Amino acid sequence: MSIRNDIDSIFDEYKVNLGRLIKHPSVLDETGQKPFGKPIQDALEEMMAIAKELGFETFIDPEGYYGYAQVGEGDDLFGILGHLDVVPVGDLSKWNTDPFELNEIDGTLVGRGTSDDKGPMLAAMYSLKVLLDKGKKLNQRVRFIFGTDEESLWRCMKAYTEKEELPNYGFTPDSGFPLTYAEKGLIEYTLELHEDAGFTFKGGDALNAVPSSAVLEYDQTVEDALKSLGYQYSSDGKDITVAGVAMHAKDADKGVNAIVNAAHALHVAGKRTKLIDFIVDYCLDANGKDLYGAVSDEVSGKLMLNVGIVDFSDKNQKIGIDIRFPVTFPKESVDEKMYETGKEFGLDVKEFDYLRSIYLDKDSDYIKTLMKVYREVTGDLESEPISSGGATYARAMENIVAFGPKLVSAPSTEHQPNEYIVIDNMKVAMEVYAETFLALVIS
Repeated sequence: MSIRNDIDSIFDEYKVNLGRLIKHPSVLDETGQKPFGKPIQDALEEMMAIAKELGFETFIDPEGYYGYAQVGEGDDLFGILGHLDVVPVGDLSKWNTDPFELNEIDGTLVGRGTSDDKGPMLAAMYSLKVLLDKGKKLNQRVRFIFGTDEESLWRCMKAYTEKEELPNYGFTPDSGFPLTYAEKGLIEYTLELHEDAGFTFKGGDALNAVPSSAVLEYDQTVEDALKSLGYQYSSDGKDITVAGVAMHAKDADKGVNAIVNAAHALHVAGKRTKLIDFIVDYCLDANGKDLYGAVSDEVSGKLMLNVGIVDFSDKNQKIGIDIRFPVTFPKESVDEKMYETGKEFGLDVKEFDYLRSIYLDKDSDYIKTLMKVYREVTGDLESEPISSGGATYARAMENIVAFGPKLVSAPSTEHQPNEYIVIDNMKVAMEVYAETFLALVIS
C-alpha cells in the first residue's frame, strides 16, 4: 500500500502536467515546422520541460523526430517507448468538452491524448519518480523515448533507431494489460482512380480510425437510398452527412464506417464509379471476407479492413485502406489480392505504410516477470497475455512489449470522441509500473 499512497500523493501534480501536454493539439501537420508541425514540436518541448522538472536528463533530436528523458548510470539500458502525437478530433460536435483541454469529470480525465498516449507515458514517468523520491537506486539507465509520428508513418522511430542506442529491454504503455505478446501485421494502401466522379465525396481523418462521418453533395436519390438501407445521416439540403461510429481500426468490426455506408448508398442510387464499385464489392465487411475470405488464426484473431479516408474531388477519386492481418497470414497474400483486384477495377494501388507482425515467446523470463508483477498488484490470476490488432512501438525495437495501461475490464477510448482515462484505473496501472521498475531496474 505504500507505493499506492505515494501515487495518490503525486496524482494532483500528474494531472497538472498532463493538462500541459493535452493543451497542445499535436496532430500531424507536414506543412508546418520541424518536421510534423508546430503543435507536435511544442508537445515534445513541453514533455522535455516536464521531465527536467522531475529530475531527468533530456535530449531532443535536432531535427525534431524524437526526444528522450533519462536517469541512472551503467551499461544496460531499459526503455519505455511512447508517443506525443494524437489522431484528429473528428466531429467536434460529438465532444462534450474542448478536446485539447484536460477536464476531470466523474472520476475520469477527458481530452485527446489522455489514453493514447500522453497520459500513459507521463504516468510511467511518475511511477519511477515516486521510487526515486523514496531513495531507491537504479542498477542501470532508464530512458523514456518519445516519438512524434506514431499515428502516421513512424518516421520518428526510424530516425531514433538509426541515430541512438537501443534498449536491452523495455515496454510501451500504449495497449492493455496484462501484456501483448503478438501484434497483427499492418498494411495501408491508397487506391486512386484518375477520373472525375461527377460528384464530391469526402470523409475520414486518419487511416487507422473508423470514420465517423462522410459528406456528399445533396442528391434526392442518394437520400432515398440511405433511408432504404437504414443508414444514419443528416441533410441541410446542400450536403448529406452520413454518420458512423468511430473506432480504432484494429477493432474495425465494432465501429460503423460512414465512408462505406455512403458508398453503398451511392451505388444503390446509381451514382457509380469503378472505385465505388470496388468499395461495395469488397469493403462492406470489416473483416475483409469479400476480398480475402474468412482470414483468422488462433493467435491473433480475425483480419480487419478499414476504409479510413475518401476524397473525390479535382477530377480524381481516392481512398485509403488500413488492414490488420493475423500473424500467421503472409503479407504477400494481402498484397497479391489487393493489387490483383485493384487492377481489375482500373485502380492505381500503392502501399502507404507497412509494419511487420510480432509474435514473442510467452515463456521468456522477461514476460514471466511482467506477468508476475501484474498479477500481484491487480489480483487478476486468470488473464493471460493477449494478441492485438493495434500497432505499438513494440514493433520498433527488439525485446519491447506492449504493457498496459488499460485494465482488462476498462473501456477502450483511444481515437474516439471524449477520449478519457478512469483515474482509479490509471493509479492501478502506475502501481504496476512502479512494481515493475522495482523488479527489473532497482538494486
